[in-house]
Amino acid sequence: MSNDDRRQDGDLPDCSECPLMDRRGFLRSAAFLGAGATLAMSSVANALPTIAGVRISPEEKSFPIPAADSVQIDKDLDVILSRTGGKMFAFNLACPHQNTALKWDQGKTRFQCPKHKSIYTPEGVFVEGRATRGLDRFAVRKDGNTIVVNLDALLQEDEDAEKWNKAFVTL
Repeated sequence: MSNDDRRQDGDLPDCSECPLMDRRGFLRSAAFLGAGATLAMSSVANALPTIAGVRISPEEKSFPIPAADSVQIDKDLDVILSRTGGKMFAFNLACPHQNTALKWDQGKTRFQCPKHKSIYTPEGVFVEGRATRGLDRFAVRKDGNTIVVNLDALLQEDEDAEKWNKAFVTL
């Protein structure tokens, strides 16, 4: 029995009046949905003050050192800068547990993963939650009134604890 025969018998609905979407319309709708999801995911990163650095080389970027303790983000590079206790750190924006964008809780002065609630100090030290290590730190150096972040040197606490522990500059 063909579809036309079943349609006449009432087994299948007549779809000739259905508002089918052409390929271009489908792709446009999918793009809008994807953009909406991206905006929703980036809302976590929007909670942090933004900063833009100056590219020194393909692997290094320079940022002004803030005058006081603070946390800032370079959204383009997913880099968090944290000045705390006379030290300056640079972290990857992603939680090391499942790469979710971190949130800064100014009232409690800590980083928190919104997905599984892992908590980190302003120095990137793991406090509690599902993660098993501190925030991934970039190697940094001081150059005058700037901090230079080596974007090719991302250090994990569990893989190279000695370098991870030294990945900051004293101000």
